[in-house]
Amino acid sequence: MLRTFSVVLALLLLSLPARAAEEWGIDHEKKARIEAKVVDILCELSGDCPKNCGGGKRQLGLLRDDGKLVLAIKNFDPFAGAVVDLIDFCNRRITADGLYIANPKLPMFVLQFKRLAPDGKWSRANWFVKRWAEAHGAKNKGKWFRHDPAITRAIAEDGVFGIPGLKPPKDD
Repeated sequence: MLRTFSVVLALLLLSLPARAAEEWGIDHEKKARIEAKVVDILCELSGDCPKNCGGGKRQLGLLRDDGKLVLAIKNFDPFAGAVVDLIDFCNRRITADGLYIANPKLPMFVLQFKRLAPDGKWSRANWFVKRWAEAHGAKNKGKWFRHDPAITRAIAEDGVFGIPGLKPPKDD
């Protein structure tokens, strides 16, 4: 009896999805798991197709089997997009797990987990901060945006609001 229970429990655990998206409370969001080809969006729209989907310098998307192109806009890292998480999968089929934002004006996908389709190993969509820290020799990865030279330079030049001379109100 115990052996049968153990076998049934093991089968149930193995059949459960390995990853599942977390809701973020975004208007029009739906948890979604899709299989799609990772593509360079500009390539798909214009035919301008450099090698390796632009080498991480272009916006990437997910081309579904029904021909719909979905913009992959975000990953788990704060203030980071999904390109770093997807570039290694350029022109390959993946299973993407995350949130589909079904806004009629601009549908998009928030990538939370990914794997090679159909049954590769799942990985969390948080590669941006890891790779940023490696490139900058940073130890504090949590608030990378406070230590990024390009961001600190832009704030010094244009202010925190991006408008030279515009300053936040002073606390009285």
